[in-house]
Amino acid sequence: MGVLIGIDFGKKRTGLAHTDPQQMIASGLTTVETHNAIAYLSDYQNITSIEKFVVGQPKQKNGNFSEVEKDILIFINQIKKKFPTTTIVRQDERFTSKMAFNSLIQSGAKKKVRKNKSIVDEISATLILQSYLLSNSKTVV
Repeated sequence: MGVLIGIDFGKKRTGLAHTDPQQMIASGLTTVETHNAIAYLSDYQNITSIEKFVVGQPKQKNGNFSEVEKDILIFINQIKKKFPTTTIVRQDERFTSKMAFNSLIQSGAKKKVRKNKSIVDEISATLILQSYLLSNSKTVV
């Protein structure tokens, strides 16, 4: 069983998260410049088997797709070409950036840390992946 990779796509930077091999816990991986994301994931795949990509799906409050959706679809096609046998799923990512920023405030992070958008992107990817894990969890009786 491989890990799941959460992706918070951005035009400049892309936040990445991963699960443990048992796919129970999501944790931040890194933030990379978007044009380097596929190469980073390819290097990561050489070390750890990737079972699935969970790509954030940004929607506006009214449910319509964000403008960045067309860029995300291009990015997804690049993933498909590089990882043709790996499953790609989408996960609603509404409010993840705001939640990530608020989690930094609640954790007592200094203002300088909160302004670091790379940290926010990585936390957002983690929230996307954790949401996916929760929505697909099986109840154990």
